[in-house]
Amino acid sequence: MSNYQLSHLDELEAEAIYVLREVFAQFQNPALLFSGGKDSITVAHLAKKAFYPAKIPFTFLHVDTGHNFPETIQFRDDLIKDLGVRLAVGSVQEAIDDGRVVEETGANASRNKLQITALLDTIEDEAFDVCIGGGRRDEEKARAKERFFSHRDEFGQWDPKRQRPELWNLFNGKYSPGEHFRAFPISNWTEFDVWQYIMRENIEIPSLYLAHEREVIWRDNTWLPISEYTTLRDGEKVETKKIRFRTLGDITITGGIESEADTVEKVVEEVSAMRQTERGNRSDDKRSETSMEDRKKEGYF
Repeated sequence: MSNYQLSHLDELEAEAIYVLREVFAQFQNPALLFSGGKDSITVAHLAKKAFYPAKIPFTFLHVDTGHNFPETIQFRDDLIKDLGVRLAVGSVQEAIDDGRVVEETGANASRNKLQITALLDTIEDEAFDVCIGGGRRDEEKARAKERFFSHRDEFGQWDPKRQRPELWNLFNGKYSPGEHFRAFPISNWTEFDVWQYIMRENIEIPSLYLAHEREVIWRDNTWLPISEYTTLRDGEKVETKKIRFRTLGDITITGGIESEADTVEKVVEEVSAMRQTERGNRSDDKRSETSMEDRKKEGYF
């Protein structure tokens, strides 16, 4: 008898595809949260494999803060067209204009938390009963508390103490009117796993993840990109550095690292030697020890 064994990437892929198919089986109107980052791109690729040769049976949902990297928006639009899926967009700018949220002011102002209102409003308007995300447990301690099926109450809030057990990967997607779920198919993946999978599957990614020359400033122990939203502080100077980004968020809060990794193969090699979490360069996560968990409890991704 032949000794048939799955590689660890094959096991992770099979698990994620199983979760995606369970979402399709248990819910009526799923959406796939798509940011244009490597994790949501990986989930989109897995969804394509899970339902091939049919089209992906999920609407893609992007919460647009208005402060995205232009490269991210272009990549999003190109991929949506290539996959032939529907895109729903929740706009933070519209929420600000309508008076539903108030934009932060000051030196460290960010639109990140304002995404919560735009997300929950879009979920309600579109009647989504589950939103599939690319969150991973290794990213941040609050995300380590998530289940594959993460329950949200009628206010869209998350309570880590009320999450349902998932023994033997049996998922309970039952919900009352007004409630919904988030689903995380790649919960058990690491950043290194994602990059290995991207390399193996030859998945296209935004150029932001590869080392390139960019105008930046040194702030809060990271290289922040210069944009139309940047206001220089006393003593700051614009420099040109060869950097890449490990994670993508708003251009105002996403820090880059100096790197020579200008190919996926080089990124895999670089990530294998890193010891700091990829979200260590996100200024929105540095506001407090529990900033991510506080946002998640209010309805954040």
